[in-house]
Amino acid sequence: MGMEKMPYQDQQLHGRAGSIPFDWQFGLPTIRRGKITLREVRDSDAPALLAMLTTDEVAEFVSPLPRSVEGFSGFIAEAHHERMLGSSFCFGVVPDGYEDAMGLFQVRQLEPGFGAAEWGFALGSPFWGSGVFLEGAKAVIDFSFGVVGAHRLEARSIASNGRGNGALRKVGALQEGVLRRSFQRNGRYYDQILWSILKDDWHQSQWVQSPTFH
Repeated sequence: MGMEKMPYQDQQLHGRAGSIPFDWQFGLPTIRRGKITLREVRDSDAPALLAMLTTDEVAEFVSPLPRSVEGFSGFIAEAHHERMLGSSFCFGVVPDGYEDAMGLFQVRQLEPGFGAAEWGFALGSPFWGSGVFLEGAKAVIDFSFGVVGAHRLEARSIASNGRGNGALRKVGALQEGVLRRSFQRNGRYYDQILWSILKDDWHQSQWVQSPTFH
């Protein structure tokens, strides 16, 4: 779900993601959208992420996450390393009024060159139903298609996760099928629903907005 090849300098980038040449492997941009900011996850986020993402209601439907600040620090360092390699990237979700990330969006390639990719997310329960997920998801999808160059995004959600599946449907994902007994947690196997979003469909959707990059 550490460190750059060369120093990353913030750039002022404005307009739609698809129109901006941006080498994301050397550092993710900061994206402002609605009432949230997406930025590269930082080591200083570790305590907040531990508090937000290890509660029972969040942990029930996501892949196991670290259970300590040190564990999240390791997760963040690995996310930076994988971004540098070009195999995945991870945005921290910072709602207005906060300095630390209250959730994550992570996207990883399913084939070399990021043609097809899988995305996942986890958000602290105090922000459920607030619009934070929807704004963040739109920005991450736009970035994945417009900057990274993906043509297909997949997501998998436990079939019994009504909130998560509803969120994916709301953002425009289409259900493709059921992956039977494909997710194991605490010794039990669960069905997952496979969702997809295609680049062409996304660009034709009427509510794609233009985020602001910094």
